[in-house]
Amino acid sequence: MDAADALREIAELLERERASRYRARAFRHAAAILAELPAEVVSDPSRLRAQKGIGDSTFEVIRQVQQGVVPEYLAELRAAVEPEVPSALRSSLRGDLHSHTDWSDGTTPLGAMVDAARALGHEYLAITDHSPRLRVARGLSAERLRAQIPQARAHSGDGLTVLAGIEVDILDDGALDQDPALLAELDIVVASVHSKLRMDAPAMTRRMIAAVSDPHVNVLGHCTGRLVQGERGTRPASDFDASAVFAACAANGVAVEINSRPERQDPPDELLAVALAEGCLFSIDSDAHAPGQLSLLDHGAARAEACGVPPARIVTTWGLERLSAWAC
Repeated sequence: MDAADALREIAELLERERASRYRARAFRHAAAILAELPAEVVSDPSRLRAQKGIGDSTFEVIRQVQQGVVPEYLAELRAAVEPEVPSALRSSLRGDLHSHTDWSDGTTPLGAMVDAARALGHEYLAITDHSPRLRVARGLSAERLRAQIPQARAHSGDGLTVLAGIEVDILDDGALDQDPALLAELDIVVASVHSKLRMDAPAMTRRMIAAVSDPHVNVLGHCTGRLVQGERGTRPASDFDASAVFAACAANGVAVEINSRPERQDPPDELLAVALAEGCLFSIDSDAHAPGQLSLLDHGAARAEACGVPPARIVTTWGLERLSAWAC
């Protein structure tokens, strides 16, 4: 076992478990440092431990690998963290249309997300960092997004196409939180409500219908905004006329996201049934904020299967050519 690989695997397992982002980042940082150190430093325990970014926990992992054993912490995580659960639908998924990098509130650079998607066998990955209004998430101004677009697409290769995108905030009146001309340049636009989640139902319904009626929108992200578990606590679902919103999605060819994060489970099963009845398309997405979270697609696939969502209506089962024709 390579020590840097062991550190990265620990980070991936912590990310899949949605553990502290700082802890996972520490292991990724240590792996990057270790990969650049001269062999004579790596082999000298005192010099290695003195390196900035190599702490007690990461040093112990490296030391145990050098001793020829599986690090104890890695073994514990392998036993404790639920592995990805394979299924027929999960194996049919070709990509992911919702992911974040450290350009906004993700934990890692764009390249790390791309490498992880490539390792999972994705055909495509959309980079969808937040829009400017979400300041707590370091949302991208028009200038920053314009700079990110060519960088994202430049990471394509080795069987993976990187799509330039955004998770754009749906503003109070249903407008989108980004320059329309810039939205038109993107490959994928995910529109989500992040504010005033307790807005009264008629106003929220109008807000969401206006957003999905915008020709730039491809996916309606985590439509209720609810949280059912996790370190952020719980949050009730927003109230809106689901039949009306999903009918608008179907009429405009907008996919309803099946968000794969276990703390969201959004939409709830009863709303998935409404979306099915209204003839909607769907997109099973990870909403990953770290490389290890890209594997959470198995959770979304399991929910879609349990609710009887036909694979043919899930856009992330489509190949890149068909997906691009739909999204344009």
